[in-house]
Amino acid sequence: MADITANSESDKKPVLIVLHQEASTAGRIGDILVQRGYALDIRRPRFGDMLPETLVNHTGAIIFGGPMSANDNEDFIRQEIDWISVPLRENKPFLGICLGAQMLARNLGSTVRHHTQGLNEIGYYQITPTDMGSNFAQKVGAPWPSHVYHWHSEGFECPAGAEKLVSGEYFPNQAFRYGQNAYAIQFHPEVTQDMMKLWTIKAAEKLTLPGAQDRNTQLESRLRYDPEVDRWINRFIDFWLSSGNGDGLALA
Repeated sequence: MADITANSESDKKPVLIVLHQEASTAGRIGDILVQRGYALDIRRPRFGDMLPETLVNHTGAIIFGGPMSANDNEDFIRQEIDWISVPLRENKPFLGICLGAQMLARNLGSTVRHHTQGLNEIGYYQITPTDMGSNFAQKVGAPWPSHVYHWHSEGFECPAGAEKLVSGEYFPNQAFRYGQNAYAIQFHPEVTQDMMKLWTIKAAEKLTLPGAQDRNTQLESRLRYDPEVDRWINRFIDFWLSSGNGDGLALA
């Protein structure tokens, strides 16, 4: 069954939250939305929840990450990729994070694949905004963080017609915007310290993969880089929410 985390004082339309594991949460992004007065309509299609045929009763939608691949031949993966056409068609704010970003790329006809040398991004890695990404940061009102938290072994190609916002060293495509309201980010600004501690314990075997950082490096890097990530994601979510009001301006 779908789970709705509501703010009883709010008359704003809820934000649809798509998660992929039983114990997953929307993390810091969920906290930000609730603080802004939005209910969270949490759906887990992997476990039988249906996705709405329209977002007329929602402010927008966010598809989060998960351990599966956007290339997997699972019914719920194909359904979620196809369903992304709903927010695109209705011009509703949409955000894909990691797996969700790769699903958006797949929906738009692009590809998702492993690094050619088998490298992984697990930990904090530097990102660099493109010219459009720098313009976007000015509209958001906060610079992109210099380093962000990753946990992935696959990356997306930037779809035709999309605006590339951020580059990375291992995976060159780290964020893009499609249209005025749809965004894809390969990294995880939603991750809290408790989530990071849990991931690095429960999936400790991943930390030995090529390119991955060890647990101590990740925890130390969080102390250094998370304050700027926190400032950025708060401003970004405000901008993202406002894009549904026609405020998603051209970046060029």
